[in-house]
Amino acid sequence: MRYVKWTFLTLIALIVIGFLHYTLPQHDIVRVVNTYQERQDLGDWTRIFWSTPDDQSGTLTNRDVQFISTVMPNGKPMVYRNEDTGWNWPPYFKFDTASLQTQADDLKSTAEAPKWAVVTHYGWRNPYISAFPNAVTIRPVAGPDVTIIPWFNIFFLGILLLAGLMIRRMWLQFRERSIDPVIEDMGEAWDGVEAHADAAGAQARGVWGRFTAWLDTWKGKPRV
Repeated sequence: MRYVKWTFLTLIALIVIGFLHYTLPQHDIVRVVNTYQERQDLGDWTRIFWSTPDDQSGTLTNRDVQFISTVMPNGKPMVYRNEDTGWNWPPYFKFDTASLQTQADDLKSTAEAPKWAVVTHYGWRNPYISAFPNAVTIRPVAGPDVTIIPWFNIFFLGILLLAGLMIRRMWLQFRERSIDPVIEDMGEAWDGVEAHADAAGAQARGVWGRFTAWLDTWKGKPRV
């Protein structure tokens, strides 16, 4: 039972961590090499990795999506999609896809004369299921070695941690005041039932003993 409990808690923790990692903003320092538009099919379960900025997109099986091709300082390629999030989840309220694509076009550069930029995005890159992180903002930076501090993530996770500690404290107080007394009363009641059952058993054994002793008086005495 203990292993089942910890397995369940570990599974819940992994789901929460995965959800936060996908949803919270991440920052990549990259060099933009290309921007383009491509038709994407949305007919299977991978639709969850694409934005739904309007009601119409919920019924479309494909649509045109803008992409930003980049290269990281270590030479690894990274491709971002550029879609509005609108008022849907996650709540980035992005409505400036065209402006972001123009900024990315302006930051194009070559390896010989690089222009470095920081892309703020959410989501994961998985080539096997055609999942691309969605670029939210892009801005130039001095070089590939600049330090980006994720202030929003620090603040959000701090608030989430405080909220979790408060909920845990409230639960412990509720349990101490409401649940534990009930459990103690049930335990005392059960102890009383057991004590009564033991007393009844002892009384029954006493009655049975007297009954068997009385039967013994009817047995014939041995003849001399």
